[in-house]
Amino acid sequence: MKPERTSNASFYKNLPLHRVSLEVLYSDRTSFIPVPKDWYILVADIKDSTTAIINNQHNEVNLAATGCIVAVLNSLKKTEKDRIPYFFGGDGATFLIPQTYKDQLMEVLSLQKEHVKLQWNLDLVVGYMSISDVYNEGCHLDLARIKLNHFLEIPVVLGSGMKLAEDLIKKTFPAERIEPPVPVVPDLKGMECRWDKIPPPTTDRSVICLLVHCHDEVKQRSIYHKIFVELTKIFGNLEERQPITTPKLKLDTTYAKIKGEMHASIGRYSYRYILKKMFETYIGKVYFKYSKEGRKYLRMTKELSETVMIDGLINTIIVGTNTQLKTLISYLDDLEKNEKLVYGLHVTHSSIMSCYVEDRKNKHAHFVDGTEGGYTKAAEMLKSKYT
Repeated sequence: MKPERTSNASFYKNLPLHRVSLEVLYSDRTSFIPVPKDWYILVADIKDSTTAIINNQHNEVNLAATGCIVAVLNSLKKTEKDRIPYFFGGDGATFLIPQTYKDQLMEVLSLQKEHVKLQWNLDLVVGYMSISDVYNEGCHLDLARIKLNHFLEIPVVLGSGMKLAEDLIKKTFPAERIEPPVPVVPDLKGMECRWDKIPPPTTDRSVICLLVHCHDEVKQRSIYHKIFVELTKIFGNLEERQPITTPKLKLDTTYAKIKGEMHASIGRYSYRYILKKMFETYIGKVYFKYSKEGRKYLRMTKELSETVMIDGLINTIIVGTNTQLKTLISYLDDLEKNEKLVYGLHVTHSSIMSCYVEDRKNKHAHFVDGTEGGYTKAAEMLKSKYT
C-alpha cells in the first residue's frame, strides 16, 4: 500500500535550484526557505564511532552510514518519486522527510540498525524529531538547493535545527535491543565500495576533513559566507580543492574488499556474489581504461563526489599544501578566539569513497570521507571544544 501523500511532500523537489557558488548562495538570505512544520528529521548515527575507528573499523562505520542512505533511497524508489534531502557524515546520515514517509523510513532504518549490529557489532542510533518541535525549541531550519557543477546537486541547511535533533536523539538512544525473530537485510541494491584509497592529485598536498559550526543562528549565514570566500582564497574554487581526481581513481580488486562489500550489501557469505563481483571488478579495470563509456563514468564519478555537506554545520573534504593548511588554521583560530565559530579538522593522506549506483550512465552518488577516521576524527576535535 502506498503511503498517503501530503500537500508538502514535494517541498524539496519544488525548491528553486541555484546555479551559483556557495559564497554567492550564502550572500543572499532569500535563497533559504523554511522547512514545513509537518516534516521530520530522521537520524542514523553510529554510537561511539571513535572507539570503532580505534579498533580499525573505519571502513565498517563508513559502510554502515552509506547503507542508511542506500536503504532509504531504495525504499522511496519503490513508492513515490518525491525527492528528499540527505546528508552523509562519515559515521551516520540524516534525512529531511515529509510526514508521509516517516513510518516507512523508520522501519527501513530499523532494519539497517539490526543489520549493522549483526554484521559488525556496531550500534546504530535511529530516531526522529518533528520540524514543529524543532521550531518550538527556538531553532531555525531553512533549506536551499544548489547545483555545484554540471552533475552534482546538494541541499544546504541554514540554522541549528538539524544539530538540535541529532543531539537530542543521541541522548535518548535506548541501551536495549529488540531483535527481530528473523534478521531481514534492508534493500541495499546498488551499494558499492570497490575504489581503493584515493591519494591527493599531487604529492605536496594532504586531504583535510573540516567541520565548522557557527552556533549563532543570526550570524551563521554571514560567517559561512566568509568561510567559503576564505576557502576559495586559500585553496582555490571547489574544482581546484577537490580531493577526487580521475587519474587517481583505481579499483581495489582484492578479495578482502569485495568480501567487505558483500557483508555490507547482503549480510551473508555468497560464492556467487564473490565470483560475480570479482569478474565485474577485473572487467571494470579494462572498461574504465579503454571504453569511452567507462572514461565518461570516471569523469562523472569525480563530478558526483560529495565533498561538501552542509546540515547547519559545514562539512567538507579538501586538499591543500602544508602552507595552505597553516593559513586556514590561523584564520579559523582567529574566528574561534572571537567566539564566532568552533571547528574541528583531521589531516590525512587519502580519501575513501563508497557509492550508490542505480545505473552507470546517469544515476550514481559517491560519498567521500578521509582515511584514518576522517570526519569522525574532525568531529571528535569539534566536540571537545563544546565542553
